[in-house]
Amino acid sequence: MITSAAFAGKRYAVLGLARSGLASVNALLASGAQVMAWDRQEEPREALPAAATIGDPLVEDLTGFDGIVVSPGVPLNTHPILPRAEEFGVPLIGDIELFAQARGDLPPHKVIGITGTNGKSTTTALVAHLLEEAGFPARMGGNIGTPILGEDPLPEGGVYVLELSSYQIDLTFSLACEAAALLNITPDHLDRYDGFEAYAFSKGRLFTMQGSGQFACFGCEDAPTRAVCEAAASRRAEGRAVCLDPASFAAGQSDWPALQGPHNLQNIAAAVALVEEIGVSRAQWEPAMATYAGLPHRMEIVCEHEGVLFVNDSKATNAASAAPALAAWPAAPHPRIHWIVGGLAKEDGLGECEAELPNVKHAYTIGEAGPRFADLLDGRVPFERSELICEAVKQAVNNAEPGEVVLLSPACASFDQFRDFEKRGEHFRQLVGALAGCEIDEICEPTLAGGGLTG
Repeated sequence: MITSAAFAGKRYAVLGLARSGLASVNALLASGAQVMAWDRQEEPREALPAAATIGDPLVEDLTGFDGIVVSPGVPLNTHPILPRAEEFGVPLIGDIELFAQARGDLPPHKVIGITGTNGKSTTTALVAHLLEEAGFPARMGGNIGTPILGEDPLPEGGVYVLELSSYQIDLTFSLACEAAALLNITPDHLDRYDGFEAYAFSKGRLFTMQGSGQFACFGCEDAPTRAVCEAAASRRAEGRAVCLDPASFAAGQSDWPALQGPHNLQNIAAAVALVEEIGVSRAQWEPAMATYAGLPHRMEIVCEHEGVLFVNDSKATNAASAAPALAAWPAAPHPRIHWIVGGLAKEDGLGECEAELPNVKHAYTIGEAGPRFADLLDGRVPFERSELICEAVKQAVNNAEPGEVVLLSPACASFDQFRDFEKRGEHFRQLVGALAGCEIDEICEPTLAGGGLTG
């Protein structure tokens, strides 16, 4: 794990004992800090190391504490921990801020930070892959994979590649990334912010932590991201804050099978800009693109069955992230996509998916938002009111012809029927796998997919 003398003798409270919270507890204890920790669930509290004190920071006296380490899942805009911290004058921080404070005790290294509403995970994984293929010691962390404090330190010359959500940036104050990217900003997570501008401001904070000579790149297709780019450029040396040029990578994209679709051009452009800043040459990154395998639930090709391609894009939890998947198989000469859409809606309307409807041959509406999507698609795209993914897959299999695509890209959260988007995607994989060996009805119950409906 990552430890630091910066924490020795200090006192911290840790609120939330999921993966990042428990990693924070262990790293702080190993660094010589005193730790009081709390989770509302009894089981995580029982898993605490004996050296930690169990105590709720909403109840205990916080006088003299050096920080409250909060899980990114805690909604700061509504949770009472924020006024509690202000009452005692104790800063609210996250595990990424602890990592930032620990950097001085690590072997010489660099940090790449990647944020944006959509594409963060793909870009992060691609950057790590390109670095590793070029011979750089690299480690992914942040909003992807193992919590960064739980990882072993990299040797000298290593690169930490961090996917950073707005929630994590909100709890971070001193992370000066040697290279950073903002892919895009579209409406999301607005239940956690006082409007879209506050959400966009949160994303932009990653770049205010950088020095004037550090590198930043931006997907300038949307106005909010352009504004962050312009603000960053005004504070640094020439060429240190740049707009990406995704179109310049279009010629090579056909050779990179896991990076298809127009949205991946932006991910590719960001990854290349970031790794070139670290010192990777074109001769190194270009062949490595072809060996990138992609991430589960993100435009994941499950299989091809009787000429029909099945694609799991369960991670598409809003319209902005579903639209690129619909654009990946353009109508030529006729629509080819059988679109499984619905779940727990985050927004009204079809958003950016509207422009891609000509690519949809047939839609299958599911989940709580299914009736709303049926109304939106009525008279524009043939559709079935499927309700469950298993019904949608069965109907799509019956309708799809060779050369067409069955695409799960729900444009909605999963929480109406599944624990998370991973469980939703795994269920889709099971159903598609059943085509080769058993009746789909055998695995149609939602309880097999998500451990029960969670609402």
